[in-house]
Amino acid sequence: MTDKKAEAGAMEEQDLDFGKTIPVLDESSVDPVYQAKAHVLNNAVQQIGMGRYQWELFVLVGFGWASDNMWPIITSLILPAVALEFNQSRPPLLSLAQNIGLLAGAVFWGFGCDIFGRRLAFNATIGVTGVFGLIAAGSPNFAAIGCFAALWSFGVGGNLPVDSAVFLEFLPGSHQYLLTVLSIFWALAQLLATLIAWPLLGYHTCSQTQTTPCTRSENFGWRWFMITMGLFAMICFFLRFVVFTLYESPKYLMGKGKDAEAVAVVHKVATKNKTTSSLVVEDLLIHNQTSTHEQGTDAAAALKRNLEKVNLTHVRALFRTRKLAYSTTLIMIIWAFIGLAFPLYNAFIPYTLESRGASFGDGSTYLTYRNSLIIAVLGVPGALIGGLLVEIPKIGRKGALAFSTVATGVFLFCSTTARNSNALLGWNCAYNFMSNIMYAVLYAYTPEIFPTKDRGTGNALTASANRVFGIMAPIIAIYANLKTAAPVYVSGALFVAAGALVCALPFESRGKASL
Repeated sequence: MTDKKAEAGAMEEQDLDFGKTIPVLDESSVDPVYQAKAHVLNNAVQQIGMGRYQWELFVLVGFGWASDNMWPIITSLILPAVALEFNQSRPPLLSLAQNIGLLAGAVFWGFGCDIFGRRLAFNATIGVTGVFGLIAAGSPNFAAIGCFAALWSFGVGGNLPVDSAVFLEFLPGSHQYLLTVLSIFWALAQLLATLIAWPLLGYHTCSQTQTTPCTRSENFGWRWFMITMGLFAMICFFLRFVVFTLYESPKYLMGKGKDAEAVAVVHKVATKNKTTSSLVVEDLLIHNQTSTHEQGTDAAAALKRNLEKVNLTHVRALFRTRKLAYSTTLIMIIWAFIGLAFPLYNAFIPYTLESRGASFGDGSTYLTYRNSLIIAVLGVPGALIGGLLVEIPKIGRKGALAFSTVATGVFLFCSTTARNSNALLGWNCAYNFMSNIMYAVLYAYTPEIFPTKDRGTGNALTASANRVFGIMAPIIAIYANLKTAAPVYVSGALFVAAGALVCALPFESRGKASL
């Protein structure tokens, strides 16, 4: 058995280029027993390779990525029509309701998936979104649509914290770049939403320039739009829950002391991939000998694990060492800055295009949604380029993230110089291109720097920081006046500051396997 441990130790020193694994976190940052077992599982998943199970999961996790961007975009697209129909003097209140729901969802599903597992959260989030999205189409007043926006956002808020953990834990270390490529779904979601919105909202919506009151019958486009997008979410839910069988994460099971179940899952994945794995439960149990206590499976041990949700064990683990605490704190601040900057501008793009277009003399509803579609198209190549940049040795995750975040802020500053709709459209296209590179890298890098047993909690902390500051965005927008450049300057400055902070992050995850 000593030989096996020595062999495992030798394996973790090899580079991913040769099919082995190097950890992202240094050895002092995580529990040594957990780390040793995580290396064994990393090597087992690497041995299985990228196969049918992971590719199917890639598509289904992509639905979660799509949902995370699609539904905030949906809110921004219906905002002008909803504000006109219900004669709302403070339209950003709808975005405020949405961000409250996103925060609640990020906290509940993010922390919860480290307690009750990944499977339940993975299957439920999009279902919750679809149900309340469909119900929202019948909203009789602004208060109702605000409540339903908070409820569908409760589901949306859990997508990224849960889905990134699920996918990363089944992904061979040699293919972790696919976490960045997943953002193609994020960009395509914006494209799909605006493509559907153009005919429905562009032709069946009241205009800001009309002098007669906006009635429900002539403003029905946003309701048809909600029905369409709600049905799309339910199709995604059906494919996840009924068609695909998600296995519980082997690293999650190992972290709960269920080594035999973790090994069984690895063999199920290998079978689906039409390959085999040499992993046996003894490969994990051997590392328990270095621990001062056993991870029991009796009732007392189960009760102790359940009490972890009260004593914040998972949170404390992310601050276990000075370096890990510094990394966790810094990534939370970066997410918080972006959480305020992105919705402060992005959530009101259609509203801004229409209101500023009107001042330029070309603010028709048709033109507003056509321009939104053009902006969305530019996000697709941005996500793909992000996937390429992170694998360049001298750039890596940190370099790509820092550059794209700062550039996003710079293009926002440039948009204030626009003197006509075409110029504003051009700067918005550049902004969306760079912001999609930024999010592609950020969504990949963040879960990689957290250990698996605490990854849901780490994702929840960053997502919660993002959503808390996101709640502030519509409040600022209300008092700063969206028809001025003030929100744009604030947003741009926050992006530049976040990009500067990225340079101070201590871990570079390119070419390394997550624990």
